Parts: sequence; C-alpha cells; structure tokens
Amino acid sequence: MPRRKSPSLTDAELRLMVVLWERGRATVGEVVDDLTGTRKPAYNTVLTLLRILERKGYVTHEKTGRAFVFLPLVDRSQARRSAIRHLLNRFFEDSPSLLLLNLIQQGEVDANDLERVRGLIAKSE
Repeated sequence: MPRRKSPSLTDAELRLMVVLWERGRATVGEVVDDLTGTRKPAYNTVLTLLRILERKGYVTHEKTGRAFVFLPLVDRSQARRSAIRHLLNRFFEDSPSLLLLNLIQQGEVDANDLERVRGLIAKSE
C-alpha cells in the first residue's frame, strides 16, 4: 500500500525548506551544496523532493537558462503554524491549552518562557 501524502513537511523536506528560506532562491545544486549534516542526498533526490514540495504548494520554480531556480511560497512562520495545527489536531484534540499544559508538565518550558507566556496572556486580556 502506498504511503499517504502528508500536507505537512517531512524531515527531509524541512531541511530543503530551511535552505530556501535562508537563501530566498536556489538551484538544485545550490540546495545540495548548502545542506548540512554527515550525509548529503544525491542531486536527483533533492530534485525529487523539491518537486514534491512544489506539488504540496510550498515552493515554485523559475527556469533560468538551463537551470531551475526554486523559491519558497510558504514562509517559515506559515510552516510553523501549519505544523502546530497538525500537531494539535493529531495529538491534542485541537486544544492549544492541552499542548501548553503538556509542555509545562513535561518540564519543557523554563522560567523565562513561562514569564513570556504570562506576558502574552496579560496582553491578550
């Protein structure tokens, strides 16, 4: 059975998006060159992933000479919102408070972050 298409970013897709967000635009070769980590994917793998991102609506491309230049259509903050919506829907019954309570209970939020949250809550009241 084929794998279901994910509207959110996979780890591999996110790595490519980080390069595009930082550069603003890049050819496949530039994306490969800018990828960090011990194992760099092959050119064709990166091209395939960029085409998948294009079908998902995260990037577009322009033809410049013989090269395709890829540009992000979704900025980092939009991707974060989408990922959080996906996480909330899947694990926290669409409840931001359940997510926040879980983070606090697990000790994932330090005193500075709690103070920032208190400040945001105070501003919204």
